[in-house]
Amino acid sequence: MATISVRDEATELLQELLRANTVNPPGNETIAADLLRAYLEDAGVACELYARVPERANIVARIPGRGGPTLALISHTDTVRADPEEWTVDPWSGELRDGQIWGRGALDMKSHVAAAAVAVAALAREGFVPGGDIVFVASADEEVGEEFGLSWLCANHPDAIRADYCVNEGGGDRLTIGGRPAYLCGTAEKMSSPFLLRVHGRSGHASMPGIADNALVRAARLIGRLAEYRPKTHVLPEAEAFLELVGTSDLKQLDPPLRAIVEPMLAHSISPTIIEASKQRNVIPARCDLVCDCRLLPGETQADAEAEIRAALGEDNYELIWLEGVGGSASPLDTPLWRAIESFVHAEEAGAVLAPVVLAGFTDSHFMREAFGTVCYGFFPMRAMDCEVAAALIHSADERIPVDDLELGTRFLMHVARTLGE
Repeated sequence: MATISVRDEATELLQELLRANTVNPPGNETIAADLLRAYLEDAGVACELYARVPERANIVARIPGRGGPTLALISHTDTVRADPEEWTVDPWSGELRDGQIWGRGALDMKSHVAAAAVAVAALAREGFVPGGDIVFVASADEEVGEEFGLSWLCANHPDAIRADYCVNEGGGDRLTIGGRPAYLCGTAEKMSSPFLLRVHGRSGHASMPGIADNALVRAARLIGRLAEYRPKTHVLPEAEAFLELVGTSDLKQLDPPLRAIVEPMLAHSISPTIIEASKQRNVIPARCDLVCDCRLLPGETQADAEAEIRAALGEDNYELIWLEGVGGSASPLDTPLWRAIESFVHAEEAGAVLAPVVLAGFTDSHFMREAFGTVCYGFFPMRAMDCEVAAALIHSADERIPVDDLELGTRFLMHVARTLGE
């Protein structure tokens, strides 16, 4: 392995990882963990497998440092499903075609797994001794989240993964903003906070609608109000820095792709997604359940949002029930990790800038922030593949990554480890 480039090494390792079917459910991430352990131990990196059940292992590897701040490179080895009939190639082939590596997980996020493993292995073979430990974590169960992966590690093996700084997924997209190249860095994430609207009416025979109070019709009116609802905006530090780069706070002036990034950074979002009412065609429902996907800004509480939502819905016969509240965290922008990422961007592309963003969704980073106060950023740079194309391929058919972007990501992770570890 030592005689080939990190580009070729990362390509080969990613192909092997893609051939390991770790679709979740059921996961079977131990297949990937065993593969990574063999690879890293061959480079002289000490590894441990931690598993709640044997077939769903997380792997943690470490390059010991000199007692300074610890850097964690975290990723996950599970993937979503793939329907082979929708694909041009076998989703688990790891095929290299036209300079791109194809397979389920090529973007989300086995490419990042392979790049981080190769970065750690290459540094270990160089004899690099960082200022603080470099910890490689490839966890299970990110896609479903049933307590087999990073959350389980934080609760049950905290000392194995505790870190001051962390690089994860959730950024690296390259855009052109105001004529300048900009790479997005995920520094904050919204809270997944879905709620149920339980609308009440009075049942009756469907042939005589006048004698009943149709809960489904009531729900339709509430859906209409949600469609018209415009939440109050809150300009967080990430949004302020991004809008300064954009040069305007008037969203109407922005191109649709850029507006799609900025809008979720300014307010909570609500999308009605599931509705259930009568089980019989001829029975007017007395109850209608409407599930809404809701994402709150970091620092925003469900109580704050509920007051605003109820004001928009007005008086009606319904209950609002929060179903969960997961994520919703942020890391400061003025940190050594930010400067390390920024220095890579500046060196890689003249005139390029690093732009903070609040992710509309959330990643495993919030577990690290909440458990250890870790400064976590999402960044894996890509420029060979257009970010809109990449976004359309994640969780979709014909997922693939250019080898050029895989190499770029590997070099980035090596740069961050070296820069923070000096």
